[in-house]
Amino acid sequence: MEPLLETLTEDARWHAFGLAELAEEAARAALADRGLAAEGFMISLLGCTDARIADLNADFRGRPQPTNVLSWPSVERAAAEDGGVPLPPVAGPTEFPEELGDIAIAWETCEREAAEAPKPMTDHVRHLIVHAVLHLLGYDHIRDRDAELMEATEIRILAKLGIANPYE
Repeated sequence: MEPLLETLTEDARWHAFGLAELAEEAARAALADRGLAAEGFMISLLGCTDARIADLNADFRGRPQPTNVLSWPSVERAAAEDGGVPLPPVAGPTEFPEELGDIAIAWETCEREAAEAPKPMTDHVRHLIVHAVLHLLGYDHIRDRDAELMEATEIRILAKLGIANPYE
């Protein structure tokens, strides 16, 4: 089985944490919930520090501060109407999988948020990966009904992973 994620860890803490395996499980669960097989798709994942993600946040969003996770879809897939389900991407052949986009996740912010919640960091990271993959699939939380749909979708996927509702 080919991995869905190509994971690069710029911070050794992510490698020791097992980010690649944990993120693979969460990303596959997100695709499966949308009726998509992981085969034929690819996502690039960067496990980095707050400093690195602050630079990325400044470059791409004009916000020069750290955040927990960022995502960059390869194609805009959002539904036109508020609360509409985005159209699913079409899988590519195994040798040329459809690139869904890129994700970056920051160690220090994730660690702090998990401690403040309090919840296991593994659960928090799985949630953030599911959240980011849904962004790659066209989900968003800017408009009210889009946010309701995305949150309900996250809760359903996380429940299948044995993770409690993070919004309660």
